Amino acid sequence: MDPPIAENPRIQSRVKTKALQILTLAVTKLATQRYLRKLFTRSSGTILCLNFCIKFGDSVTLPEANALRFVAKHTSIPVPKVHHAFMRNGKAYILMERIRGECVANRWHSLSDASKSEIFNQLKQMVQELRSVPCQTDGVSNLNRGPLHDCRLQPSSWGPSRTIADFHLSLRNNVTLESLESSHSLSPAVVSDLRRLITFHESTLRGPVLTHGDLSSLNILIRDDKVVGIVDWDTAGWLPYYWEYTMAWHANPQNYFWQNEVRNFLDAQEEEVGMEKLRRMYFSDI
Repeated sequence: MDPPIAENPRIQSRVKTKALQILTLAVTKLATQRYLRKLFTRSSGTILCLNFCIKFGDSVTLPEANALRFVAKHTSIPVPKVHHAFMRNGKAYILMERIRGECVANRWHSLSDASKSEIFNQLKQMVQELRSVPCQTDGVSNLNRGPLHDCRLQPSSWGPSRTIADFHLSLRNNVTLESLESSHSLSPAVVSDLRRLITFHESTLRGPVLTHGDLSSLNILIRDDKVVGIVDWDTAGWLPYYWEYTMAWHANPQNYFWQNEVRNFLDAQEEEVGMEKLRRMYFSDI
């Protein structure tokens, strides 16, 4: 005999899911009303309301919710708990826990050297945890082995790539040593640069690692001297060993000071940064 409706776990789960979806859509609608926006803290498709954070919009993807769940399951890294994630009218919505903290970018210049050192030590441990998670693919992909997403790249969604070599080939628009040799329109200097880049890509034989993909000061939340949250996992995936460093180093205009700091919690990879500069010079600048 089936349990009463009120005690049926499957029905309870469906009711809870529907309630969370209604809550998410209602808060989003309120927060985007012209005369109510000041009641909410909104930034780039993010709403902060009470103990909830809602990400929504065309640039938000459900794989970010999957990444948050994966990292929470396999590490002790502080990430927002996902309450619900769904698609509605072609847009993704993620309802998650709101972590109370301030991004490093807002506090950095007021912190003491001792505080900065403490924060770096915590970040080092978190990166080590990420790297300790066994890789689940030989290729490059998001954490579900699907396409990668990064709005800083064009196109913003691509892959998955069967191998790291395929990933590198797509990053340089399928240019190979053979195609370089047959080209008569490129200057010797350009050919030399591209040959160096291709040689580097083809020598990168290490397997992919679990990567956040955007460890900027804007995505690290602190409270006092404690790292209380790492957010914005939309760029996460199984990626080449150097990707974490080069993407954190190539900071956005609000984050340039971070270039001088990333080596304090990530292994410095200067050659890799140089090669990424070449790639950006000739292919799909960010």
